[in-house]
Amino acid sequence: MTIVDVLEQNARSYAGEIALVEINPGVKEVKRTSWKESALVEPNPMHPYRREITWDVFDEKANRFANLLLQRGIKKGHKVAILLMNCIEWLPIYFGVLKTGALAVPLNFRYASDEIKYCVELAEADVLVFGPEFTERVQEIVNDIAPNRMLFYVGESCPHYAESYNELTANCSSIPPRIRLDVKDNAAIYFSSGTTGFPKAILHNHESLIHSARVEQNHHSQTKDDVFLCIPPLYHTGAKMHWFGSLLSGSKAVLLKGTKPEFILKAASDEGCTIVWLLVPWAQDILEALDTGALKLEDYDLSKWRLMHIGAQPVPPSLIKHWKEYFPEHEYDTNYGLSESIGPGCVHLGVENIDKVGAIGKAGFGWLTKIVDENRNEVAPGEVGELAVKGPGVMTCYYNDEAATKEVLDDRGWLYTGDMAMLDPDGFIFLVDRKKDVIISGGENIYPVQIEDFLRANLPAIHDVAVIGIPDKRLGETTLAVIELKENMSLTEEEVNECALNLPRYKRPHKVVFDEIPRNPTGKIEKPKLRERYCGMRLVEAQNKG
Repeated sequence: MTIVDVLEQNARSYAGEIALVEINPGVKEVKRTSWKESALVEPNPMHPYRREITWDVFDEKANRFANLLLQRGIKKGHKVAILLMNCIEWLPIYFGVLKTGALAVPLNFRYASDEIKYCVELAEADVLVFGPEFTERVQEIVNDIAPNRMLFYVGESCPHYAESYNELTANCSSIPPRIRLDVKDNAAIYFSSGTTGFPKAILHNHESLIHSARVEQNHHSQTKDDVFLCIPPLYHTGAKMHWFGSLLSGSKAVLLKGTKPEFILKAASDEGCTIVWLLVPWAQDILEALDTGALKLEDYDLSKWRLMHIGAQPVPPSLIKHWKEYFPEHEYDTNYGLSESIGPGCVHLGVENIDKVGAIGKAGFGWLTKIVDENRNEVAPGEVGELAVKGPGVMTCYYNDEAATKEVLDDRGWLYTGDMAMLDPDGFIFLVDRKKDVIISGGENIYPVQIEDFLRANLPAIHDVAVIGIPDKRLGETTLAVIELKENMSLTEEEVNECALNLPRYKRPHKVVFDEIPRNPTGKIEKPKLRERYCGMRLVEAQNKG
Protein backbone atom coordinates (compact mmCIF):
# COMPACT_ATOMS: atom_id res chain seq x y z
CA MET A 1 0.00 0.00 0.00
CA THR A 2 1.14 3.56 -0.77
CA ILE A 3 -0.22 6.88 0.48
CA VAL A 4 -1.95 7.22 -2.90
CA ASP A 5 -4.00 4.13 -2.03
CA VAL A 6 -4.90 5.71 1.32
CA LEU A 7 -6.20 8.88 -0.34
CA GLU A 8 -8.34 6.90 -2.78
CA GLN A 9 -9.70 4.78 0.07
CA ASN A 10 -10.65 7.94 2.00
CA ALA A 11 -12.39 9.33 -1.09
CA ARG A 12 -14.58 6.21 -1.17
CA SER A 13 -15.18 5.88 2.58
CA TYR A 14 -15.55 9.55 3.58
CA ALA A 15 -16.58 11.10 0.26
CA GLY A 16 -18.53 14.13 1.46
CA GLU A 17 -16.61 14.74 4.68
CA ILE A 18 -14.15 17.63 5.04
CA ALA A 19 -10.53 16.74 4.36
CA LEU A 20 -8.79 20.11 4.26
CA VAL A 21 -9.54 23.65 5.40
CA GLU A 22 -7.45 26.66 4.42
CA ILE A 23 -7.55 29.72 6.67
CA ASN A 24 -5.75 32.88 5.65
CA PRO A 25 -6.36 35.68 8.19
CA GLY A 26 -6.29 39.28 7.09
CA VAL A 27 -5.99 38.86 3.30
CA LYS A 28 -8.33 39.72 0.50
CA GLU A 29 -10.58 36.82 -0.35
CA VAL A 30 -11.11 35.70 -3.92
CA LYS A 31 -14.75 34.75 -4.40
CA ARG A 32 -15.07 32.51 -7.44
CA THR A 33 -18.33 32.42 -9.34
CA SER A 34 -16.74 30.08 -11.89
CA TRP A 35 -13.29 28.90 -12.89
CA LYS A 36 -12.89 32.01 -15.05
CA GLU A 37 -14.68 34.71 -13.06
CA SER A 38 -13.77 36.02 -9.64
CA ALA A 39 -14.16 39.02 -7.36
CA LEU A 40 -12.10 40.38 -4.47
CA VAL A 41 -13.70 40.72 -1.06
CA GLU A 42 -12.09 42.95 1.56
CA PRO A 43 -10.63 41.10 4.58
CA ASN A 44 -12.72 40.85 7.70
CA PRO A 45 -10.58 40.12 10.79
CA MET A 46 -13.56 38.48 12.51
CA HIS A 47 -14.08 36.10 9.58
CA PRO A 48 -10.76 35.22 7.96
CA TYR A 49 -10.58 33.89 4.41
CA ARG A 50 -11.60 30.23 4.57
CA ARG A 51 -11.85 27.46 1.97
CA GLU A 52 -12.51 23.75 2.40
CA ILE A 53 -12.60 20.60 0.29
CA THR A 54 -13.95 17.12 0.96
CA TRP A 55 -12.08 13.87 0.54
CA ASP A 56 -13.75 13.05 -2.78
CA VAL A 57 -12.98 16.52 -4.19
CA PHE A 58 -9.40 16.24 -2.91
CA ASP A 59 -8.97 12.98 -4.82
CA GLU A 60 -10.76 14.34 -7.87
CA LYS A 61 -8.42 17.35 -8.05
CA ALA A 62 -5.41 15.03 -7.72
CA ASN A 63 -6.77 12.91 -10.58
CA ARG A 64 -7.30 15.93 -12.81
CA PHE A 65 -3.73 17.11 -12.33
CA ALA A 66 -2.37 13.60 -12.79
CA ASN A 67 -4.23 13.28 -16.08
CA LEU A 68 -2.93 16.67 -17.24
CA LEU A 69 0.63 15.55 -16.53
CA LEU A 70 0.09 12.25 -18.31
CA GLN A 71 -1.34 14.08 -21.35
CA ARG A 72 1.86 16.15 -21.43
CA GLY A 73 4.07 13.07 -21.42
CA ILE A 74 4.99 12.96 -17.72
CA LYS A 75 5.46 9.41 -16.48
CA LYS A 76 7.33 7.27 -13.96
CA GLY A 77 10.73 8.69 -13.11
CA HIS A 78 9.95 12.25 -14.21
CA LYS A 79 10.00 15.02 -11.61
CA VAL A 80 7.55 17.81 -10.84
CA ALA A 81 8.74 20.73 -8.69
CA ILE A 82 6.16 22.45 -6.43
CA LEU A 83 6.74 26.06 -5.37
CA LEU A 84 3.65 27.14 -3.43
CA MET A 85 2.76 28.77 -0.17
CA ASN A 86 0.50 26.61 2.02
CA CYS A 87 -2.86 26.51 0.27
CA ILE A 88 -5.69 24.11 -0.39
CA GLU A 89 -4.25 23.22 -3.83
CA TRP A 90 -0.90 22.10 -2.40
CA LEU A 91 -1.71 18.54 -1.35
CA PRO A 92 -3.95 17.64 -4.34
CA ILE A 93 -1.09 18.75 -6.61
CA TYR A 94 1.39 16.65 -4.62
CA PHE A 95 -0.82 13.58 -4.85
CA GLY A 96 -1.52 14.25 -8.52
CA VAL A 97 2.20 14.00 -9.16
CA LEU A 98 2.47 10.73 -7.21
CA LYS A 99 -0.49 9.21 -9.07
CA THR A 100 1.48 9.44 -12.33
CA GLY A 101 4.46 7.60 -10.87
CA ALA A 102 6.52 10.79 -11.16
CA LEU A 103 8.45 12.28 -8.24
CA ALA A 104 7.16 15.29 -6.30
CA VAL A 105 9.87 17.91 -5.63
CA PRO A 106 8.70 20.46 -3.02
CA LEU A 107 10.67 23.71 -2.95
CA ASN A 108 11.28 26.09 -0.05
CA PHE A 109 9.14 29.21 -0.47
CA ARG A 110 12.03 31.36 0.80
CA TYR A 111 14.32 30.41 -2.05
CA ALA A 112 15.70 33.28 -4.09
CA SER A 113 15.58 32.94 -7.87
CA ASP A 114 19.09 31.47 -8.10
CA GLU A 115 18.22 28.84 -5.48
CA ILE A 116 15.02 27.92 -7.34
CA LYS A 117 17.04 27.48 -10.53
CA TYR A 118 19.69 25.45 -8.72
CA CYS A 119 17.16 23.06 -7.13
CA VAL A 120 15.06 22.64 -10.27
CA GLU A 121 18.19 21.75 -12.22
CA LEU A 122 19.71 19.52 -9.53
CA ALA A 123 16.49 17.50 -9.28
CA GLU A 124 16.22 17.45 -13.08
CA ALA A 125 12.61 18.59 -12.79
CA ASP A 126 10.48 18.37 -15.94
CA VAL A 127 7.72 20.63 -14.60
CA LEU A 128 7.58 23.62 -12.23
CA VAL A 129 4.26 24.41 -10.52
CA PHE A 130 4.28 27.82 -8.82
CA GLY A 131 1.96 30.37 -7.21
CA PRO A 132 1.46 34.15 -7.43
CA GLU A 133 3.99 34.90 -4.67
CA PHE A 134 6.78 33.65 -6.94
CA THR A 135 6.03 35.24 -10.34
CA GLU A 136 8.88 37.77 -10.09
CA ARG A 137 11.41 35.21 -8.91
CA VAL A 138 10.44 32.74 -11.63
CA GLN A 139 10.47 35.47 -14.28
CA GLU A 140 14.10 36.25 -13.40
CA ILE A 141 15.13 32.72 -14.38
CA VAL A 142 12.45 31.82 -16.92
CA ASN A 143 14.82 32.07 -19.89
CA ASP A 144 17.14 29.57 -18.21
CA ILE A 145 14.56 27.00 -17.10
CA ALA A 146 11.57 27.31 -19.46
CA PRO A 147 13.16 25.83 -22.63
CA ASN A 148 13.55 22.45 -20.91
CA ARG A 149 10.43 22.23 -18.74
CA MET A 150 6.74 23.08 -18.44
CA LEU A 151 5.57 25.89 -16.15
CA PHE A 152 2.10 25.71 -14.53
CA TYR A 153 0.75 28.67 -12.58
CA VAL A 154 -1.69 28.24 -9.67
CA GLY A 155 -3.79 31.36 -9.20
CA GLU A 156 -5.49 34.24 -10.99
CA SER A 157 -3.90 36.34 -13.77
CA CYS A 158 -1.51 33.76 -15.19
CA PRO A 159 1.78 35.33 -16.39
CA HIS A 160 2.52 35.12 -20.10
CA TYR A 161 5.41 32.70 -19.68
CA ALA A 162 3.34 29.98 -17.92
CA GLU A 163 0.11 28.01 -18.36
CA SER A 164 -2.90 28.23 -16.06
CA TYR A 165 -3.24 25.24 -13.75
CA ASN A 166 -6.85 26.22 -12.95
CA GLU A 167 -8.00 26.34 -16.55
CA LEU A 168 -6.10 23.28 -17.71
CA THR A 169 -7.17 20.96 -14.89
CA ALA A 170 -10.82 22.08 -15.11
CA ASN A 171 -10.92 20.43 -18.54
CA CYS A 172 -9.13 17.21 -17.52
CA SER A 173 -10.69 13.89 -16.61
CA SER A 174 -11.38 13.16 -12.94
CA ILE A 175 -11.05 9.41 -13.50
CA PRO A 176 -8.07 8.03 -11.55
CA PRO A 177 -5.11 7.03 -13.71
CA ARG A 178 -4.20 3.39 -13.40
CA ILE A 179 -0.48 3.66 -12.87
CA ARG A 180 0.86 0.76 -10.84
CA LEU A 181 2.98 1.93 -7.90
CA ASP A 182 5.35 -0.16 -5.80
CA VAL A 183 6.68 0.82 -2.38
CA LYS A 184 10.22 0.66 -3.76
CA ASP A 185 9.45 3.18 -6.51
CA ASN A 186 11.00 6.61 -6.10
CA ALA A 187 8.39 9.06 -4.81
CA ALA A 188 9.84 12.44 -3.81
CA ILE A 189 12.90 14.63 -3.63
CA TYR A 190 13.14 16.93 -0.62
CA PHE A 191 15.86 19.47 0.02
CA SER A 192 17.99 19.92 3.11
CA SER A 193 17.66 23.17 5.03
CA GLY A 194 20.50 24.70 3.10
CA THR A 195 21.90 26.55 6.13
CA THR A 196 25.48 25.83 5.05
CA GLY A 197 25.19 26.70 1.34
CA PHE A 198 23.01 25.36 -1.44
CA PRO A 199 20.82 22.47 -0.25
CA LYS A 200 21.21 18.78 -1.02
CA ALA A 201 18.51 16.83 -2.86
CA ILE A 202 17.17 13.98 -0.71
CA LEU A 203 15.58 11.05 -2.54
CA HIS A 204 12.80 9.02 -0.89
CA ASN A 205 10.70 6.12 -2.12
CA HIS A 206 7.04 5.29 -1.46
CA GLU A 207 8.00 3.01 1.43
CA SER A 208 9.44 6.05 3.24
CA LEU A 209 6.21 8.02 2.82
CA ILE A 210 3.82 5.31 4.01
CA HIS A 211 6.13 4.45 6.91
CA SER A 212 6.14 8.07 8.07
CA ALA A 213 2.32 7.99 8.04
CA ARG A 214 2.26 4.85 10.20
CA VAL A 215 4.84 6.33 12.57
CA GLU A 216 2.77 9.48 13.04
CA GLN A 217 -0.47 7.65 13.76
CA ASN A 218 1.28 5.22 16.08
CA HIS A 219 2.80 8.08 18.09
CA HIS A 220 -0.23 10.39 18.29
CA SER A 221 -3.20 8.01 17.99
CA GLN A 222 -5.16 10.02 15.43
CA THR A 223 -8.77 8.95 15.00
CA LYS A 224 -11.54 10.09 12.66
CA ASP A 225 -12.60 12.64 15.30
CA ASP A 226 -9.27 14.47 15.44
CA VAL A 227 -8.63 17.83 13.78
CA PHE A 228 -5.00 18.70 13.06
CA LEU A 229 -3.89 22.34 12.89
CA CYS A 230 -1.03 22.49 10.38
CA ILE A 231 0.96 25.73 10.44
CA PRO A 232 4.50 24.92 9.17
CA PRO A 233 5.20 24.95 5.41
CA LEU A 234 4.08 21.87 3.48
CA TYR A 235 7.26 21.82 1.39
CA HIS A 236 9.05 20.55 4.50
CA THR A 237 8.85 16.92 5.56
CA GLY A 238 7.84 17.85 9.10
CA ALA A 239 4.46 19.41 8.32
CA LYS A 240 3.49 16.91 5.66
CA MET A 241 4.50 13.82 7.60
CA HIS A 242 2.54 14.96 10.66
CA TRP A 243 -0.44 15.52 8.36
CA PHE A 244 -0.05 11.94 7.13
CA GLY A 245 -1.55 10.88 10.48
CA SER A 246 -4.73 12.71 9.45
CA LEU A 247 -4.57 10.99 6.07
CA LEU A 248 -4.48 7.54 7.67
CA SER A 249 -7.37 8.32 10.01
CA GLY A 250 -9.44 10.16 7.41
CA SER A 251 -9.69 13.18 9.70
CA LYS A 252 -9.86 16.90 8.98
CA ALA A 253 -6.77 19.12 8.83
CA VAL A 254 -6.62 22.90 8.92
CA LEU A 255 -3.93 24.74 6.95
CA LEU A 256 -3.32 28.05 8.72
CA LYS A 257 -1.41 30.76 6.87
CA GLY A 258 0.09 32.93 9.58
CA THR A 259 1.83 32.32 12.88
CA LYS A 260 0.58 35.13 15.12
CA PRO A 261 -0.64 33.85 18.51
CA GLU A 262 -4.13 35.21 17.93
CA PHE A 263 -4.34 33.43 14.55
CA ILE A 264 -3.35 30.11 16.11
CA LEU A 265 -5.73 30.29 19.06
CA LYS A 266 -8.64 31.52 16.93
CA ALA A 267 -8.16 28.76 14.35
CA ALA A 268 -7.92 26.12 17.09
CA SER A 269 -11.07 27.52 18.68
CA ASP A 270 -13.16 27.99 15.51
CA GLU A 271 -12.26 24.65 13.93
CA GLY A 272 -12.30 22.55 17.11
CA CYS A 273 -8.68 21.51 16.68
CA THR A 274 -7.49 18.60 18.81
CA ILE A 275 -3.82 18.42 17.75
CA VAL A 276 -1.53 21.39 17.19
CA TRP A 277 2.10 21.09 16.14
CA LEU A 278 4.15 24.17 17.04
CA LEU A 279 7.69 25.34 16.59
CA VAL A 280 9.48 26.71 19.64
CA PRO A 281 9.21 30.39 18.59
CA TRP A 282 5.43 30.12 18.09
CA ALA A 283 4.93 28.49 21.47
CA GLN A 284 7.07 31.22 23.04
CA ASP A 285 4.99 33.90 21.31
CA ILE A 286 1.73 32.39 22.59
CA LEU A 287 3.03 32.27 26.15
CA GLU A 288 4.35 35.82 25.95
CA ALA A 289 0.96 37.06 24.66
CA LEU A 290 -0.78 35.29 27.54
CA ASP A 291 1.74 36.57 30.08
CA THR A 292 1.29 40.18 29.00
CA GLY A 293 -2.49 39.93 28.74
CA ALA A 294 -2.47 40.62 25.00
CA LEU A 295 -4.49 37.39 24.68
CA LYS A 296 -6.91 35.86 27.17
CA LEU A 297 -7.76 32.17 27.18
CA GLU A 298 -11.37 32.86 28.11
CA ASP A 299 -11.87 34.45 24.68
CA TYR A 300 -11.40 31.07 22.98
CA ASP A 301 -12.99 27.63 23.16
CA LEU A 302 -9.99 25.32 23.32
CA SER A 303 -11.77 22.48 25.10
CA LYS A 304 -11.12 19.97 22.30
CA TRP A 305 -7.37 20.62 22.10
CA ARG A 306 -5.77 17.45 23.52
CA LEU A 307 -2.18 17.39 22.22
CA MET A 308 0.51 20.01 21.68
CA HIS A 309 3.72 18.73 20.20
CA ILE A 310 6.93 20.38 19.08
CA GLY A 311 9.72 19.35 16.77
CA ALA A 312 12.48 20.66 14.49
CA GLN A 313 14.81 21.73 17.32
CA PRO A 314 15.71 21.07 20.97
CA VAL A 315 12.86 22.09 23.27
CA PRO A 316 13.73 24.03 26.47
CA PRO A 317 12.20 22.24 29.50
CA SER A 318 11.32 25.66 30.93
CA LEU A 319 9.07 26.29 27.94
CA ILE A 320 6.99 23.16 28.54
CA LYS A 321 6.77 23.85 32.26
CA HIS A 322 5.40 27.30 31.46
CA TRP A 323 3.02 25.84 28.84
CA LYS A 324 1.54 23.42 31.34
CA GLU A 325 0.76 26.33 33.66
CA TYR A 326 -1.71 27.62 31.07
CA PHE A 327 -2.73 24.28 29.56
CA PRO A 328 -2.52 21.68 32.37
CA GLU A 329 -4.78 19.20 30.53
CA HIS A 330 -2.67 19.10 27.37
CA GLU A 331 -0.67 16.05 26.48
CA TYR A 332 2.78 17.02 25.30
CA ASP A 333 5.14 15.27 22.92
CA THR A 334 8.25 15.98 20.93
CA ASN A 335 9.51 14.24 17.83
CA TYR A 336 12.99 14.26 16.39
CA GLY A 337 13.81 13.73 12.75
CA LEU A 338 15.46 15.13 9.68
CA SER A 339 14.57 15.24 6.01
CA GLU A 340 16.97 12.36 5.37
CA SER A 341 14.79 10.23 7.68
CA ILE A 342 11.54 11.49 6.09
CA GLY A 343 10.99 14.04 8.81
CA PRO A 344 9.77 13.61 12.40
CA GLY A 345 9.41 10.41 14.34
CA CYS A 346 12.61 8.38 14.12
CA VAL A 347 13.07 9.41 17.76
CA HIS A 348 10.00 10.07 19.87
CA LEU A 349 9.45 11.17 23.48
CA GLY A 350 5.89 9.91 24.00
CA VAL A 351 3.06 11.65 25.85
CA GLU A 352 3.50 9.29 28.79
CA ASN A 353 7.04 10.58 29.42
CA ILE A 354 6.33 14.17 30.41
CA ASP A 355 8.81 13.73 33.28
CA LYS A 356 11.55 13.40 30.66
CA VAL A 357 10.98 16.77 29.00
CA GLY A 358 14.32 17.89 27.62
CA ALA A 359 15.00 14.48 26.08
CA ILE A 360 14.06 13.80 22.46
CA GLY A 361 13.00 10.29 23.52
CA LYS A 362 13.68 6.79 22.32
CA ALA A 363 13.67 5.09 18.93
CA GLY A 364 10.33 5.73 17.20
CA PHE A 365 7.92 3.18 15.80
CA GLY A 366 9.83 0.88 13.42
CA TRP A 367 13.15 2.67 14.01
CA LEU A 368 16.53 1.75 15.53
CA THR A 369 18.99 4.20 17.10
CA LYS A 370 22.55 4.24 18.39
CA ILE A 371 25.10 6.81 19.55
CA VAL A 372 28.63 6.42 18.19
CA ASP A 373 32.11 7.90 18.46
CA GLU A 374 34.25 9.23 15.60
CA ASN A 375 35.04 5.65 14.53
CA ARG A 376 31.30 4.81 14.57
CA ASN A 377 31.62 2.53 17.58
CA GLU A 378 28.80 2.76 20.12
CA VAL A 379 29.53 4.83 23.22
CA ALA A 380 28.45 4.12 26.79
CA PRO A 381 25.41 5.83 28.38
CA GLY A 382 26.34 9.31 29.56
CA GLU A 383 28.97 9.79 26.86
CA VAL A 384 28.43 12.22 23.99
CA GLY A 385 28.52 10.87 20.45
CA GLU A 386 26.82 11.18 17.08
CA LEU A 387 23.24 9.94 16.79
CA ALA A 388 22.58 7.37 14.06
CA VAL A 389 19.17 6.03 12.99
CA LYS A 390 17.98 3.13 10.86
CA GLY A 391 14.54 2.25 9.53
CA PRO A 392 12.19 2.13 6.52
CA GLY A 393 12.12 5.94 6.36
CA VAL A 394 15.82 6.46 5.66
CA MET A 395 16.48 8.20 2.34
CA THR A 396 17.62 6.28 -0.70
CA CYS A 397 20.47 8.73 -1.31
CA TYR A 398 21.39 12.32 -1.97
CA TYR A 399 20.26 12.59 -5.56
CA ASN A 400 23.19 12.78 -7.98
CA ASP A 401 25.69 13.10 -5.11
CA GLU A 402 27.33 9.75 -4.36
CA ALA A 403 30.16 11.25 -2.29
CA ALA A 404 27.81 13.12 0.06
CA THR A 405 25.65 9.99 0.40
CA LYS A 406 28.60 7.88 1.51
CA GLU A 407 29.48 10.42 4.20
CA VAL A 408 26.18 9.89 6.06
CA LEU A 409 24.73 6.53 4.92
CA ASP A 410 26.59 3.26 5.42
CA ASP A 411 26.07 -0.04 3.60
CA ARG A 412 24.02 -1.45 6.51
CA GLY A 413 21.41 1.30 6.25
CA TRP A 414 22.52 3.46 9.20
CA LEU A 415 22.05 7.18 8.70
CA TYR A 416 24.53 9.35 10.63
CA THR A 417 22.61 12.48 11.55
CA GLY A 418 25.36 14.94 12.46
CA ASP A 419 23.60 15.56 15.78
CA MET A 420 25.52 15.05 19.00
CA ALA A 421 23.57 13.23 21.69
CA MET A 422 23.88 11.12 24.81
CA LEU A 423 21.88 8.32 26.41
CA ASP A 424 20.70 8.58 30.02
CA PRO A 425 20.47 5.57 32.39
CA ASP A 426 16.78 5.08 31.46
CA GLY A 427 17.54 4.79 27.76
CA PHE A 428 16.31 8.26 26.77
CA ILE A 429 18.27 10.24 24.19
CA PHE A 430 19.21 13.83 24.94
CA LEU A 431 20.24 16.00 22.03
CA VAL A 432 23.39 17.95 22.89
CA ASP A 433 23.95 19.93 19.69
CA ARG A 434 24.62 19.82 15.99
CA LYS A 435 28.02 18.31 15.27
CA LYS A 436 28.96 21.39 13.24
CA ASP A 437 27.79 23.74 16.00
CA VAL A 438 29.98 22.27 18.76
CA ILE A 439 32.44 24.92 20.00
CA ILE A 440 35.98 23.80 20.79
CA SER A 441 37.55 26.29 23.16
CA GLY A 442 41.01 25.59 24.55
CA GLY A 443 40.53 21.91 23.71
CA GLU A 444 37.21 21.73 25.59
CA ASN A 445 34.01 20.73 23.77
CA ILE A 446 31.18 23.18 24.49
CA TYR A 447 27.62 22.36 23.47
CA PRO A 448 25.69 25.61 22.83
CA VAL A 449 22.22 24.14 23.48
CA GLN A 450 23.14 23.54 27.12
CA ILE A 451 24.05 27.21 27.60
CA GLU A 452 20.99 28.39 25.66
CA ASP A 453 18.66 26.29 27.82
CA PHE A 454 20.27 27.64 31.01
CA LEU A 455 20.00 31.30 30.01
CA ARG A 456 16.43 30.92 28.76
CA ALA A 457 15.35 29.20 31.98
CA ASN A 458 16.95 31.74 34.30
CA LEU A 459 16.44 35.08 32.57
CA PRO A 460 12.72 35.81 32.00
CA ALA A 461 13.45 38.79 29.73
CA ILE A 462 14.89 36.49 27.04
CA HIS A 463 12.63 35.80 24.07
CA ASP A 464 15.24 33.85 22.12
CA VAL A 465 18.92 33.04 22.45
CA ALA A 466 21.66 31.49 20.33
CA VAL A 467 25.21 30.65 21.37
CA ILE A 468 27.89 30.42 18.69
CA GLY A 469 31.65 30.12 18.52
CA ILE A 470 33.74 33.06 17.33
CA PRO A 471 37.48 33.02 16.53
CA ASP A 472 39.97 33.57 19.35
CA LYS A 473 43.73 33.70 18.89
CA ARG A 474 44.55 31.96 22.18
CA LEU A 475 41.68 29.49 22.62
CA GLY A 476 40.76 28.86 19.01
CA GLU A 477 37.13 29.76 19.71
CA THR A 478 35.20 31.52 22.43
CA THR A 479 31.46 31.65 23.07
CA LEU A 480 29.17 34.47 22.02
CA ALA A 481 25.58 34.63 23.29
CA VAL A 482 23.18 36.45 20.96
CA ILE A 483 20.05 37.41 22.89
CA GLU A 484 16.71 38.62 21.56
CA LEU A 485 14.64 40.29 24.27
CA LYS A 486 10.91 40.14 24.87
CA GLU A 487 9.02 43.26 23.89
CA ASN A 488 9.19 46.04 26.50
CA MET A 489 11.67 44.12 28.65
CA SER A 490 15.29 44.96 29.37
CA LEU A 491 18.44 43.08 30.23
CA THR A 492 22.08 44.10 30.45
CA GLU A 493 25.28 42.25 29.64
CA GLU A 494 26.23 42.52 33.32
CA GLU A 495 23.02 40.78 34.38
CA VAL A 496 23.66 37.99 31.88
CA ASN A 497 27.21 37.53 33.14
CA GLU A 498 26.05 37.48 36.75
CA CYS A 499 23.51 34.77 35.96
CA ALA A 500 26.15 32.78 34.05
CA LEU A 501 28.30 32.54 37.20
CA ASN A 502 26.15 29.51 38.00
CA LEU A 503 27.58 27.72 34.96
CA PRO A 504 30.98 26.00 34.90
CA ARG A 505 33.60 28.58 33.95
CA TYR A 506 34.30 27.13 30.49
CA LYS A 507 30.58 27.27 29.58
CA ARG A 508 30.06 30.92 30.46
CA PRO A 509 29.54 33.25 27.48
CA HIS A 510 32.66 35.28 26.81
CA LYS A 511 30.68 37.94 24.95
CA VAL A 512 27.01 38.97 24.89
CA VAL A 513 25.17 40.94 22.21
CA PHE A 514 21.50 41.85 21.88
CA ASP A 515 19.97 41.34 18.45
CA GLU A 516 17.29 39.43 16.55
CA ILE A 517 17.74 35.67 16.09
CA PRO A 518 17.32 34.49 12.48
CA ARG A 519 15.33 31.28 12.08
CA ASN A 520 14.42 29.33 8.96
CA PRO A 521 10.79 28.37 8.13
CA THR A 522 11.05 25.20 10.21
CA GLY A 523 12.11 27.13 13.31
CA LYS A 524 15.78 26.22 13.35
CA ILE A 525 18.25 28.93 14.31
CA GLU A 526 20.38 29.86 11.31
CA LYS A 527 23.72 29.82 13.08
CA PRO A 528 25.83 30.16 9.92
CA LYS A 529 24.19 33.58 9.42
CA LEU A 530 25.05 34.51 13.00
CA ARG A 531 28.66 33.42 12.57
CA GLU A 532 28.93 35.54 9.45
CA ARG A 533 27.28 38.50 11.16
CA TYR A 534 29.45 38.49 14.29
CA CYS A 535 32.97 38.30 12.92
CA GLY A 536 35.53 41.08 13.14
CA MET A 537 34.16 44.60 12.99
CA ARG A 538 30.58 43.36 12.89
CA LEU A 539 30.98 42.03 16.41
CA VAL A 540 32.28 45.39 17.63
CA GLU A 541 29.39 47.19 15.93
CA ALA A 542 26.87 44.82 17.47
CA GLN A 543 28.36 45.30 20.94
CA ASN A 544 28.22 49.07 20.58
CA LYS A 545 24.63 48.81 19.34
CA GLY A 546 23.66 46.63 22.30
